[in-house]
Amino acid sequence: MKTLIVITGPTGVGKTATAIELAQRLHCDIINADSRQIYRGIPICTAAPTPEELAAAHHHFVAVKDLDESYSAAQFESDVMQLLPVLWQRGDCAVMCGGSMLYVDAVCRGIDQLPDISPEVRTAVKHKLQLEGLDSLVAELQELDPQYAATVDRKNTSRVCHAVEICRQAGVPYSTLRTGQAKQRDFNIIKLALNIEREQLFDRINRRVDRMVEAGLEEEARSVYHLRHLNSLNTVGMKEMFAMIDGTMDRNTAIERIKKNTRVYAKKQLTWYRRDPSITWVTPDEAVTTAINSI
Repeated sequence: MKTLIVITGPTGVGKTATAIELAQRLHCDIINADSRQIYRGIPICTAAPTPEELAAAHHHFVAVKDLDESYSAAQFESDVMQLLPVLWQRGDCAVMCGGSMLYVDAVCRGIDQLPDISPEVRTAVKHKLQLEGLDSLVAELQELDPQYAATVDRKNTSRVCHAVEICRQAGVPYSTLRTGQAKQRDFNIIKLALNIEREQLFDRINRRVDRMVEAGLEEEARSVYHLRHLNSLNTVGMKEMFAMIDGTMDRNTAIERIKKNTRVYAKKQLTWYRRDPSITWVTPDEAVTTAINSI
């Protein structure tokens, strides 16, 4: 049976290196499941695979979208489900690597069928966000769908906007369209989450941010500063650099804030994954052997 091996876990834990080693051992491709690495122009901020890493194994969905292009977990599910039959013709395995929880779930469990958002609705919601701010959309969501508004992260611009768009487009509350039922896949899924001791993980995150700064994170942020309103740039690393460029945060504070916010995100990832009983927890050193023995 065809098998998709998922390598996930918190940011900074070493997923890319593990996925490349596994793909080389199995002679298969890697499907990127990082929602920000899909975009071009911000490889330092997103810790995208380096040219050497991309050469070491064939990757899909890395730097394939412009920053002003909209993309979603639902589109990712559709794209991956079209790609997998092509990969199955070449071999029995594929590796999916990334820490974007919704993207991983989209492929492993599926996403509910939701209406396509018209350009008019998307533009109207975006216009309201720019003119009145996120709080105005949160208030609208509270009126249109109080059930979802009670559970959504109200500081997550992407999710709030998406929910409002669905409510406007469908004419019914977003929550009524979410079934939560997993789709049946015609391939086997082995889901491994990498983890290490918390202190070690946080040290790895801090040191990676230092390397990102040395590699030119500030210059990268300045190169896209004029596009800072785009959702693709609403991410840790860019937000803090933009605040520094705006003059509302000094450089040292911005760097320390990136480290802190990345650690917070890692904890959120761990909390999310621990709710999933289908995940097998392994250290990076155990992952490749565990995956191969599970096929």
